[in-house]
Amino acid sequence: MHKVTGALFKAHLLRNTLGINKSFRISRALSQLSSEKANSFNYVIVGAGSAGCVLANRLTEDPLSTVLLLEAGPKDTLLGSKRLMWKIHMPAALTYNLCDDKYNWYYHTTSQKHMDNRIMYWPRGRVWGGSSSLNAMVYIRGHAEDYNRWSREGAVGWDYEHCLPYFKKAQTHELGPDQYRGGKGPLHVSRGKTNHPLHHAFLEATQQAGYPFTDDMNGYQQEGFGWMDMTVHKGQRWSAASAYLHPAISRPNLSITEKTLVTKILFQGTKSIGVEYLKNGQRKKAFASKEVILSGGAINSPQLLMLSGIGNADDLKKLGIPVVCHLPGVGQNLQDHLEVYIQQKCTKPITLYSAQKPVSMARIGLEWLWKFTGDGATAHLESGGFIRSEPGVPHPDIQFHFLPSQVVDHGRVASTMEAYQVHVGPMRSTSVGWLKLKSTNPKDHPIIEPNYMSTERDIWEFRQCVKLTREIFAQKAFEKFRGPEIQPGNHVQSDKEIDAFIRQKADSAYHPSCTCKMGQLSDSTAVVDPQTKVIGVENLRVVDASIMPSIVSGNLNAPTIMIAEKAADIIKGLPSLQEKNAPVYKPKTLETQR
Repeated sequence: MHKVTGALFKAHLLRNTLGINKSFRISRALSQLSSEKANSFNYVIVGAGSAGCVLANRLTEDPLSTVLLLEAGPKDTLLGSKRLMWKIHMPAALTYNLCDDKYNWYYHTTSQKHMDNRIMYWPRGRVWGGSSSLNAMVYIRGHAEDYNRWSREGAVGWDYEHCLPYFKKAQTHELGPDQYRGGKGPLHVSRGKTNHPLHHAFLEATQQAGYPFTDDMNGYQQEGFGWMDMTVHKGQRWSAASAYLHPAISRPNLSITEKTLVTKILFQGTKSIGVEYLKNGQRKKAFASKEVILSGGAINSPQLLMLSGIGNADDLKKLGIPVVCHLPGVGQNLQDHLEVYIQQKCTKPITLYSAQKPVSMARIGLEWLWKFTGDGATAHLESGGFIRSEPGVPHPDIQFHFLPSQVVDHGRVASTMEAYQVHVGPMRSTSVGWLKLKSTNPKDHPIIEPNYMSTERDIWEFRQCVKLTREIFAQKAFEKFRGPEIQPGNHVQSDKEIDAFIRQKADSAYHPSCTCKMGQLSDSTAVVDPQTKVIGVENLRVVDASIMPSIVSGNLNAPTIMIAEKAADIIKGLPSLQEKNAPVYKPKTLETQR
């Protein structure tokens, strides 16, 4: 009897234990499911930079669409105030954030063998707004032919007539809408207000040198010199975060998390289902029922693809990363713009030199904090232009930004004298580079190899940049301001001396791009198709400057915002906007350089 009772009791205990275990397993699975559901969205966007902000806004216009936006850096406001984050929002304060790593990934390249083995500094935004919160606020679209070239390179549907309407959709230009400008978009664009005599002298000198004046280098005629458009609104930097993210923050279907490093895309086979990320030292997951969209930019997007097993299979295997899809184009085709500063001493005390003294800076800062006006309310890059390097070049391949001041080492070293300068560089460099993973640690910066100045054509074009700038600075309009040349200096005259100066002094214009290029499925180097979908996997897109098939002839912020506006319509399943027959200037003859 005793044995039987014992056996029954044991059986009862076992059954209960199994039951408890089973219900524990079920409840654990249920709680996992509910936490997945709580952390599940239609779209997960990686990166709150120029493209990510646009997508977050446009995709949440549909109240039934839920979006999670993940950003590695902090917010661009402090206690909800832009004034307290004046280093971002005061246009004249732009060099502060180029000089530290608070809102900046602070990348560096490998040592450049064609540039005296220099290691080049590459700032990139790591904050709401991304690089649009750090850049010089120059709004340049590039040339119509850049987009027609994209179409020929395999980005079908991305020609000028399909891109122009998205530039317009994004924009409100202070001069009002026309055939090229927008009048109802979130991105406010304005012209400089300083009316500085040196800007006028520069524009006059360019005309004396035989170049045309253009009243809108983003409109009918890029070629020539004129007043530049800037993403400045009411005296404040108008970043993609100001334009797109802040107006959407209150939408219940948008969730944003900052200081969050995405470490991996999660896959079920070749279907992307979400991401893994680090937040406050904890590893977490977020799931996407529709799509994961990478908008990390030309360095972070290919880096995350490779960390997640998408890239060159041989490289991934060497690092022990399981291959999800062999896509050899990831991280390849890296393109950038280099530029050099040509500097001239100014004989009159009218440059921004005195504005950089402590007392003046305090006065300028206080005026800006009080009224958003004065010398703090502009980046001072108010004039510039585009020219062709030689006869036969069909559209401009050299860009100029003029500044009534001297910049030393990316603004990390204070100016030492009254001087003015032009930033000048070739727009369609033939040197192409790459980037690769250094390790499997997502916190390690990738190896960045831009391969600068590796072709004879690039060397020749830079020589032209120096010679053509000197010719402009020698015109009569500068007579009453012209002191000795500071950089390169009068001792630099021969081609050999100019080449040496370029190797020592040219620097990145901060336009890395093209590392996840858009193209046709038949192109083994393409990473995304013309719908921005990553080739060979499902539910994954890249939308940022990395998908450009080739670099455009100008600054990259306006084109990146356009790419995201156009991609948002593609993701929503809307037909592309199109504007046929917008006229584009062509030089009367290509037999002359100007």
